Amino acid sequence: MSRTEVEIEPEEPGGKPPTQDDTAFFGQPKGLLTLSGLEVWERFSFLGMQAILVLYFADTVPSGGMGMSAGTAASVSAAYGTLVYLVSVVGGWLADRILGSYRAVLWGGVLIACGHYAMAVPTGTMTWVGLGLISAGTGLLKPNVATMVGKLYATDDDRRDAGFALYYMAINIGAFAGPLITGWLGDHRGWHWGFSAAAIGMTFGLVQYVLGRRHLAGRRNKAEFALAPQVMHRAVRLIIATIVVLAVLATALALAGWLTMDRFVDLLTLISVIAPVGYFAVMFGSPRVTAEERGRLKPYIALFLASTVFNFILFQAYSTMMLLASTNAETTLLGFDFPASWYASALGAFEVGLAPVVAALWVRMGHSQPHASNKIAIGVVLGGLSFLLMALPTSGHGSGDYLMSAWWIVGSYLLLGLGDILLETSGMSATTKLAPVAFASQTMSLWFLSLALANGIQAQTVKLYDDVSHPAYFGVNGAIAVAAGLAVIAATPWLRRTMHPVH
Repeated sequence: MSRTEVEIEPEEPGGKPPTQDDTAFFGQPKGLLTLSGLEVWERFSFLGMQAILVLYFADTVPSGGMGMSAGTAASVSAAYGTLVYLVSVVGGWLADRILGSYRAVLWGGVLIACGHYAMAVPTGTMTWVGLGLISAGTGLLKPNVATMVGKLYATDDDRRDAGFALYYMAINIGAFAGPLITGWLGDHRGWHWGFSAAAIGMTFGLVQYVLGRRHLAGRRNKAEFALAPQVMHRAVRLIIATIVVLAVLATALALAGWLTMDRFVDLLTLISVIAPVGYFAVMFGSPRVTAEERGRLKPYIALFLASTVFNFILFQAYSTMMLLASTNAETTLLGFDFPASWYASALGAFEVGLAPVVAALWVRMGHSQPHASNKIAIGVVLGGLSFLLMALPTSGHGSGDYLMSAWWIVGSYLLLGLGDILLETSGMSATTKLAPVAFASQTMSLWFLSLALANGIQAQTVKLYDDVSHPAYFGVNGAIAVAAGLAVIAATPWLRRTMHPVH
């Protein structure tokens, strides 16, 4: 793929897709098909890899794993997730000021593919190199592809939430298929075979993204809020120098024995707390943010915290829930044996099945549909209930060598999947509506910082997984999430007043 091929494609004035595209994809803009196709393969690779990552970390070295304890494996996996979403802040800024959304997504996908290919090499060093590349690439891709979906619609377009629901359904087609392929390969051929499948999937996603680029709104050769040329050159040099310095410093500290894995995890958790606080402060204080836009950022804080609580539960579907499934859940269903990592596909399957139902419901209800804050609150409550459910089959056992029915985990993932559809689609849609114009891609990055914070908190909490009983672990975390969701419901009157034009 050459630089010329990316640039020469003609587009209509303003970077808008062809007029006939507006209802070409099930009544939605055709650009939604291109972006959804990209996300199918990106989630196939990302979640396919993540479904086996914690198991790879916890597996013994002779069996091809990293030999970590269960708690440490879950903590390191969560720290990786923290890093992925922290980098999204830089990805949003690069899109707004230097690359533009289209190129940010393109080069992010290239880095992700390279990272998965690196992880296919069966050495510990290449595992860490691959995770670093995937973190950088996902930080470029994730906030900007969601922003590009938002650009397909007018702010008051009633199809908007339905479009995001279809987009999220596509995400979960990849989330369903990824663990099936990588899980089977990891279980039968070795973990690095699973990582290879993730690499091939991301490559497919990049190909279809480039082929469908003419249908994307806001596709420009330049960033929407591009820096002046001289400032841009200085910024690029500074970014490169910073990356080199940080890499050298980290290597030196690691060789000196100071930068241990535990300290690195703790550092990422600290940054995940500081970063959103600083980011909100910058946007509230920016002269480029109007008073009206600043007023809409206030209720966004409540949505941010709700997202953090829910995703703290959701991300454990790929850490503590995977560990629980591998040790204490049956891996036979209706007479069929399957790898424990296939449980992660149940989450994607439920979201694939439920997303079009939810999308159709919102279209049918139109302006009478529940307010975005209520959708988000219900999602948080469902997430909490999914963990409270797991407190039941893990209770009353004298030892840790029991096996629960597969239906318990399937039921938990059903609640979690429905909650995810309600929260993430409404949250991403509301973010694109509430975003200050000058911080469009970066405000989506702020949403992903809630995911970084969720992972940062998880990286510390999962360390208790080996030390407390399973009923206590799942019960307490689930109860906290339910309480948080009820608090958002109680705040609905204020949120309705302050979140205009979100309805």
